[in-house]
Amino acid sequence: MKHFMRFSKISKAFQEVPSQYVYQINPIKNFEPIKQFRVIDLEGNLVAKEYNNIPKEILNQIFDLMISIEEMDNLLYMSQRQGKISFYMTSFGETATTVGTTAALQPQDFIFPQYREQGSFMWRGFTIEQIVNQCIGNHLDGGKGRQMPVHYGSKDLNIVTVSSPLTTQVPQASGAGYGFRVNGENKIAATWFGEGAASEGDFHSAMNFAQTLKCQTLFLCRNNHYAISTPTDDQFRGDTIAGKAPAYGMRTLKIDGNDLLAVYNGVKYAREQIIKNKEPFFIEFITYRIGDHSTSDHSVLYRSQEEIDSWKSGNNPINRLGLFLKKQGLRQFNDDHDNQIRKDVRNRVIAALKHGSEQQSPSIQDLFTDVYDEVLPHLQEQYTQLREHLTKYKDQYPINKFKGGL
Repeated sequence: MKHFMRFSKISKAFQEVPSQYVYQINPIKNFEPIKQFRVIDLEGNLVAKEYNNIPKEILNQIFDLMISIEEMDNLLYMSQRQGKISFYMTSFGETATTVGTTAALQPQDFIFPQYREQGSFMWRGFTIEQIVNQCIGNHLDGGKGRQMPVHYGSKDLNIVTVSSPLTTQVPQASGAGYGFRVNGENKIAATWFGEGAASEGDFHSAMNFAQTLKCQTLFLCRNNHYAISTPTDDQFRGDTIAGKAPAYGMRTLKIDGNDLLAVYNGVKYAREQIIKNKEPFFIEFITYRIGDHSTSDHSVLYRSQEEIDSWKSGNNPINRLGLFLKKQGLRQFNDDHDNQIRKDVRNRVIAALKHGSEQQSPSIQDLFTDVYDEVLPHLQEQYTQLREHLTKYKDQYPINKFKGGL
């Protein structure tokens, strides 16, 4: 009787919902694809008037920065070819995503970048000179020469330093977003990654943690069609990457990533929802990498030049925003003005490269500082041994190239 009463209590506690069940085998494979959010079309025409809400001054500032980044990328790419820097990654064709996103965020929001977010850094005030010094790795580099080029970071701007291992920044952003929610802070963690990174285990762990722990995290997937040389057809099946997010119970948007107004409005909406609902949000930007993956890549080996040219001329974010500004009468376009912007950028990059290459390398002691909060005894011992070795064989080493010498 005792066992029956216990079973009876369990039965009463469990309430079946008949609509949860079906009585025939009917597996689900596909569902309706998520449609892209768009505000302006390929010719710069306004197709969603309610989102024409960005101040003229902001739009012009964004456009100026987008063409500045394009010019800077051109010169630094060529500088690598000339041996002035060792490595570089351009953001050709993708600047609407980075600049538009960061313009829509708040300054206190933390950004966890991947490695193509020049626009995010520069919108917040990271300078051409800081970029060049980091790429050279001299003593003026905020990272003290410890990272390869394009691995920027800025504590002052709330942008976490880029790291080379793929997708490690994504679970870090989940953790930061969890902290912001627990502490009741009006800030979010926004993290960038490519569609190829979504195949990494870190991506799925981060998504699950973020949703179950209700983290104030914004996931920003930049689908630029190629994970280095792997096209999207070989990367996944189904509804791109955005289709994965609802499976975690996460609110999701798919956005035309070459439409600056769509990017800005989508990110602004997502941030508001994160703060309001205390839960994460997922955005996938559909864009295209016009340039090579990096200076170590030659992309015409795995895609045609015709394909590249088609996106470059027909669906270029700079061209689309420029057409919109012109048709709306929001900018006085003339070649002299835009050419002057590009000329100024070229001059700054050239001057920064000259000045940066004349600077000493970071201090030898910087090999041992910042590893831990304090320099621990074993690191101090290693530093002492290194100094003794360099002092004994100083004629064999270019000591004068390092800030402070020995």
